[in-house]
Amino acid sequence: MIKPPDRAILRDEANRFLTENPDIQQVYLIYTDVVGVQRGKLLTRAELLPAWENGRFMACSAMSMDVTGRDVEETGMIWETGDADHTLWPVPGTLKRIPWSQVPRAQYLGSFHDLNGDGAIAEPRHALQRIVDRFAEFDLKPVAAVELEFYLLDRDSALAGKPQPPKGLACPERQRHFQGYYLQDLEDFAPFFDDLYAAANAQHLPLEALLSEYSPGQMEIGLKYRTDALLACDEAIQFKRLVKAIAEKHGLIASFMAKPYANWTGCGMHLHISLAGVDGRNIFTDDAVVANEPLRFAIGGMKSTMADGMAIFAPNANSYRRFRKSSYAPIAPNWGFNNRSVSLRIPAGKGAARHVEHRAAGADANPYLAMAAALAGVHHGLKNKIDPGPMIEGNGYEQPCDPMPTNWFAALEAFRRSVFVQEYFGDEFVRTFATIKEVEADRFFSEPQPLDFEYYLRTI
Repeated sequence: MIKPPDRAILRDEANRFLTENPDIQQVYLIYTDVVGVQRGKLLTRAELLPAWENGRFMACSAMSMDVTGRDVEETGMIWETGDADHTLWPVPGTLKRIPWSQVPRAQYLGSFHDLNGDGAIAEPRHALQRIVDRFAEFDLKPVAAVELEFYLLDRDSALAGKPQPPKGLACPERQRHFQGYYLQDLEDFAPFFDDLYAAANAQHLPLEALLSEYSPGQMEIGLKYRTDALLACDEAIQFKRLVKAIAEKHGLIASFMAKPYANWTGCGMHLHISLAGVDGRNIFTDDAVVANEPLRFAIGGMKSTMADGMAIFAPNANSYRRFRKSSYAPIAPNWGFNNRSVSLRIPAGKGAARHVEHRAAGADANPYLAMAAALAGVHHGLKNKIDPGPMIEGNGYEQPCDPMPTNWFAALEAFRRSVFVQEYFGDEFVRTFATIKEVEADRFFSEPQPLDFEYYLRTI
């Protein structure tokens, strides 16, 4: 069972932070739920140490909400329990100042446990922890990085539901062309990026290269490789919050929606994964071949289970608008070397840098769950020695492959029925996650959309 961190360690970290930051007045406690929404509480300075020593209560219903924050009673986690309190325990290492706040504030991440201290079933971070722990049977440890794409949007038009690219901050031009890797975009939004990198440095978030993606206002920033997959995802959660906050400071909206525009590319969350042995060496390293046996088995496992995990990789109605031919988003479980038309890409690096880039997840996916599903596939492939078959050469969009679920309902049905998903995530987690998303899907499609009236009001 997953237990809370050692109280002495928590107490020392909280006391050290309070001593080093005597001006802090308030602290955000942040919890990322199964649908990827950040929820929590704002604590006073006086409440911080008790919350780190003893945890902080939060209602069980916080684990059973759809993306709009509406209760999903069908999970049986609300009234059947009397909406009982659980405990949010701190995640060590995540207590940090908020550099964008005018009032001196800090934040930290928390994870749900029941009152006995056992990890809650519907806690995404625990789902990842349980899968990472399974690699101990091979004396291996996942090494991972998260790379996120996002859009900067004009604030007023985005809030009105009609997004358009923003005017530049340094030069008030509104970019309307594809212009992939366009340096002028980085110059035009330099004030935003300067503040973003400064704030990331203050929070010890290891941002790497920045690039302007294929569409107007679309950006990509990678996070540094970590030998702890949970840490990599903790930092991805903090990064998303940071990007949104700095964008707001500059009068922009930063969106991690999978597909905010019909005619421009979607936003992915690329997971970079390798495995380290007890000596710390990357077991995928083999300059004699593109993919040695462990890497082939890992890819074979991810490839054969990708369809089962699509409800996690593409968790929303909007997610499925991203999967289009020639869009830089994958449409089938396939693999290749130095090839961006496939879902499992081996980048061109050699030696210790050899790894696989899992490209199926959208930027709207929960990082903990997306990483968990990808690593479960890796473990499954190693355990069962699954060969991935021949790799794709050339255009993967035009070559026959087994399809992935193409809509929300099909993905949820595949997820709920999957023996693989049941084995790695457990019956209760599968039931809870599937129920929340099925109810959310039903609510979403029961509401007429503006396009309904455009298509059907007078035509039929």
